Amino acid sequence: MTRRAPTPTLRQLAGACLAALCLADMAAAHAWSLTMTAASRRVFLHVGNGTLDATNGTVNLVQVTVPATAIGNGLAQGMTSNSTQANSLYGDNYATCPTPSTQLMIGASYRRSNASNGPASATLSVTSPPSLSNASGDTIPFTEISWTVSAPGSSVPNVIPAGTFSGGTQTLATVPANTYIENCHTYSYANSEVRAAGTYNGRVTYTLSSP
Repeated sequence: MTRRAPTPTLRQLAGACLAALCLADMAAAHAWSLTMTAASRRVFLHVGNGTLDATNGTVNLVQVTVPATAIGNGLAQGMTSNSTQANSLYGDNYATCPTPSTQLMIGASYRRSNASNGPASATLSVTSPPSLSNASGDTIPFTEISWTVSAPGSSVPNVIPAGTFSGGTQTLATVPANTYIENCHTYSYANSEVRAAGTYNGRVTYTLSSP
């Protein structure tokens, strides 16, 4: 009997907790952390393909097919992306993600006019289900999926750090008032055990919130 490799896929959806969306004035390796001009209170979040100052319903797909000769051998497998977003959505159009076929750009900003106009920061978080699953009901723990981060040309520390999905909600970063942060995420599948054949799907949601 021939065993087909499992194909984990990860769907990414950006969400924001405030209705007003904006990415503001941006100046022209790990991350970008840029100061913005104070303005009316708002948040902006994009994951993968985004649209400046508008809601975008695009859900990007990150996936990998494990070769039959490598199934469960413990060697992490790099995941590809269907994102085409290489450049920042605003300002100098900088190429933050030079190879979007293997990366997802994530950017978040929080803006307020003064100290009485909302909290001092917003919170970027991500929520993942416990497992990816296939049509037969087989599962792969979401903790098998992790990511690294980069931002070519920047020496700023990792304001959105590397990590591993927890199968729940986890805080990724705090975004100070009138600040925009951005970097590239590259995902991999741990491939730690032999899994049943099939295509495994799961969706994670990134959220930027300011109470």
